Amino acid sequence: QVQLVESGGGLVQAGGSLRLSCAASGSIFAIFGMGWYRQAPGKQRELVATITRGGSTKYGDSVKDRFTISRDSAKNTVYLQMNSLKPEDTAAYYCNADRVGTVAGTFNDVWGQGTQVTVSS
Repeated sequence: QVQLVESGGGLVQAGGSLRLSCAASGSIFAIFGMGWYRQAPGKQRELVATITRGGSTKYGDSVKDRFTISRDSAKNTVYLQMNSLKPEDTAAYYCNADRVGTVAGTFNDVWGQGTQVTVSS
């Protein structure tokens, strides 16, 4: 079984920064893709950023040039550095892992429980 645990959310003023972390646990030997998605009240979940094992990244249009995703594959951990935060960035942020290879088989599309980010104006 694979578990994702996020940390680093909180309350910050507009223009501030936060760093989210997500650690995957279980008998993992490889994870292809990891990423972050967010969901604001009354809105659909949307892409924030993803990163492959090889380091290729993809960002949602609204966070480009402000957020940076990175990962430590040895620690099965993904990070999201969020700068120049805006009130519209307020949402629950969810970690995702895709194609997680474990001794029990491959798990696809694993989600964390979410961490709240609130940006005050």
